[in-house]
Amino acid sequence: MFYPGQRRNCFVAVCSVFAMFFHAGCLRSLLWTGCRRMGNLTSSHPRGLSSTACLQYVQDVVSQNCVVIFSKTTCPYCKMAKNVFNEIGATYKVIELDEHNDGRSLQEALAQMTGARTVPRVFVNGHCIGGGSDTKQLHQQGKLVPLIEQCASCCAATGSEGSGARQFEAAK
Repeated sequence: MFYPGQRRNCFVAVCSVFAMFFHAGCLRSLLWTGCRRMGNLTSSHPRGLSSTACLQYVQDVVSQNCVVIFSKTTCPYCKMAKNVFNEIGATYKVIELDEHNDGRSLQEALAQMTGARTVPRVFVNGHCIGGGSDTKQLHQQGKLVPLIEQCASCCAATGSEGSGARQFEAAK
């Protein structure tokens, strides 16, 4: 039971907490996590691809494109990986998991395939090279461009869009 002044104070405290999370940019993820833990979110959306179909989808995308980045739109490490490829002028395919209907299942498939659940998961020439920091480090060591050049010649023959079909020119 609340006393006359307590109800208002409690309301102000709750609003303050929400305002704090809102200004910190965490409110959306806080609410998302809360819904997910309670099971409301998963029960309201029909199940998409099976885990086998997700694995097959990932394998197909990776095999048909020289460079693939499995990403999330708000992830700074994903932006880091994309920036590296933009900087060197490489063509790449991006799958934004947070915008994909089966994003969660695809992320689980990636975890099965690569041993890591984090994003980005970057594939070059059919092999996972790691995440954003790994991609940046390979570029700084001068090892990324040779990997891309290897697959650019094999993918140019297929002519598929977004797979290195355009001529790759390393930034000098």
